[in-house]
Amino acid sequence: MARMIVHCAIYRDGHRVEGHQDHAGALAAARAAGRGSFVWIGLFEPSAEELDQVSEEFGLHPLAVEDAVGAHQRPKVEAYEGSLFVALKTLGYHPGGHTVTGGEVMVFVGEDFVMTVRHGEDGPLGGLRKELEGRPEVLKYGPSAVLHSVCDLVVDGYVDVVVALQADLDELEADVFAPGRPGRDTAGRIYGYKRQLVTVRRATAPLLDPMMRLEHGGVPFVRAEAVPYLRDVADHLARANDQVEGMDRLLSDILSANLAQVSVQQNNDMRKISAWAALAAVPTMIAGVYGMNFDHMPELHQPWGYPAAVGLMVVVCLGLHRVFKRHDWL
Repeated sequence: MARMIVHCAIYRDGHRVEGHQDHAGALAAARAAGRGSFVWIGLFEPSAEELDQVSEEFGLHPLAVEDAVGAHQRPKVEAYEGSLFVALKTLGYHPGGHTVTGGEVMVFVGEDFVMTVRHGEDGPLGGLRKELEGRPEVLKYGPSAVLHSVCDLVVDGYVDVVVALQADLDELEADVFAPGRPGRDTAGRIYGYKRQLVTVRRATAPLLDPMMRLEHGGVPFVRAEAVPYLRDVADHLARANDQVEGMDRLLSDILSANLAQVSVQQNNDMRKISAWAALAAVPTMIAGVYGMNFDHMPELHQPWGYPAAVGLMVVVCLGLHRVFKRHDWL
């Protein structure tokens, strides 16, 4: 149990109540303190048995508990009797490998408690807790303030990832349209970039509807004071999602342009190969004709016959070379 509970604390009127207590004792103390008090418990990758023990104390719905244990959930907001369940996907960016990684954060919100369940390393909430503890004027709004802050942290993470991907996309676009032959690994880089965008879209796109539901208000266990702040989070999310959609369309255009470049380059190569093959075919044909074992051939018994045949080869090859150069085949 101690392994999965990373933090547990009671807050009263926006201030943390000192003293270590287990989750059951903390919840009882918060409820005994009355309005303005709540308990915030943080869990990391709990097993089904561990989360069942906690859920019994907090009265969480079995379906929400099952989602929190299983992870790999689509971003959503679901209201149950006694609590509100919010599932979020978190994102992280690793510049060294130019890769996007994901995690998940589930939030249970009740009248006098908030529980965060984290899966994966991308989505640290420890810094958020310390930040909120330094802002009692925000934390005094209780679980709704925590919910907003978690959503804001996750969406800000989306924005950071999108900015990093945009910088990578600008670099990729410059490489694709740089003078010279297109790189052999360009298509592979574009495909890998598309995979990163798919990871981002799986987090941002499904969250739009749940965030719009929260920003419109009327959701159980979400105080009216938190609605304007959730509306701001929804706005940031919409802009991040629009940027992702724009990058995806631009990437498709870059891929099409790269394929066109490769096709044009292949056509140029084939023209050059054909031109050189034509240049080689002329002397081969003339030499083949004069290589036949016939006695009666033009200028065969003349002393200038051999130089004439060689000269004919040179003249025809130079003429073809000039024609091909004029038409930019060589």
